[in-house]
Amino acid sequence: MHAMQYEITLPADYDMGIIHERVAKKGHLLDTFPGLGLKAYLVREREAGAPVNQYAPFYLWNTPEGMNSFLWGPGFQGIVNDFGRPVVQHWTGLSYEEGPASGAVPGAATRRRIPLGEAVPPGEAVAHAVDRHAREARRDGVVASALAVDPRHWELLAFTLWAGTEAPADEGGRFRVLHLSAPGRDRMGPGRQW
Repeated sequence: MHAMQYEITLPADYDMGIIHERVAKKGHLLDTFPGLGLKAYLVREREAGAPVNQYAPFYLWNTPEGMNSFLWGPGFQGIVNDFGRPVVQHWTGLSYEEGPASGAVPGAATRRRIPLGEAVPPGEAVAHAVDRHAREARRDGVVASALAVDPRHWELLAFTLWAGTEAPADEGGRFRVLHLSAPGRDRMGPGRQW
């Protein structure tokens, strides 16, 4: 599993209806994309209390071929044509879990970044984080959750989809989910990814 996200921060007075319309028209195009586990079409809106207007899709890839096919193909080129080339953040997958609300359509998402301190050996820190992730994924309202790591910056990333339109305030960055493409979600495999 590979996690990937790019963030397109938009002007404070940007009409976010443009992004909503874009997702409504094009979101379904990845509903059957080979190699994709899931893509959450995420936004943050100042009008709704967010610090910025932002379009920030989040992907979980089942295969590197799928991720590469997207990045070097017409889908990502459409983003580049319309908004410029964003930095694409990516993380190695550690764990994936379906939550108690797995049958619900997610309306909110959270992203939490957690630095891995130097005092604990990386393998020990990751094992502890995977155990904690399994427990946290069992909370009420969790649709699905992934844990990944960026070994360049030694940072964990916890990404969670939530039922309803509100995510817990203490879970890090909060986003609204406009659409979920999940062609390979059933093949994401629960638990640790190694």
